[in-house]
Amino acid sequence: MADATPDSSDDQPTGVAAVDRALSILLCFDQEREPLSLVELNRRTGLYKSTILRLLVSLERAGLVERLDSGNYTLGWSIGRLGASYRQAFGLEARIRPFLRALREETGESASFYRRIGEARVCLFREESRQMVRDHVEEGAILPLGLGAAGHVLTGGERPGGQGTGPARPALPAMSFGERDPDVAALAVPVFGEGNVLLGALTVSGPISRLTPDRARAISGLLISKGKVLSRHLGAPRPLGTPE
Repeated sequence: MADATPDSSDDQPTGVAAVDRALSILLCFDQEREPLSLVELNRRTGLYKSTILRLLVSLERAGLVERLDSGNYTLGWSIGRLGASYRQAFGLEARIRPFLRALREETGESASFYRRIGEARVCLFREESRQMVRDHVEEGAILPLGLGAAGHVLTGGERPGGQGTGPARPALPAMSFGERDPDVAALAVPVFGEGNVLLGALTVSGPISRLTPDRARAISGLLISKGKVLSRHLGAPRPLGTPE
């Protein structure tokens, strides 16, 4: 007689298909923040339109999406509330925001703090450059993990010598020129917390016409210093991968 007991050898939960489908719809709304039609949601998710419509009813009821008069859909009011709760849960904003403002004033460029979320990175906090020409990223924007200086910091490999699973930083700051966007350059350093756990990436970014390789190298020391001080401020006794 076959054993009816579920296989306990697989510790990975299978999840709930309907929830997975609903989440796939939410993840279609990227950093461009443009309303999406049913046709576009169908194209991006591969789900049947009838399935999407049923899921949208539940998402709209929860305030996670909103149906516009045009018939297109956009993210709803609950997303902002969840984002604020997420930031407050980490208790990081009051400590990180002053460093971003200082970097913006001292470099003239935009300063951001990115955190890894699965296989993407989210802009948790940002202070926009005061210059008329600048790159624009909103707080809460989800960007590719494998592109850009912050992404390199957040996926920088293993620390040597068995010092845990956090990324190692053989060369800082990480730099990118035109990777995610051909007109944007950025440089980034890691930020650690208690136990030298990687918390995120501190980044300076701007138009590639202004933030040239020479300019990036000129402000590298400032960014490294800010990253080291911020890490210590957040509880890291000796931030790994950061020059003394």
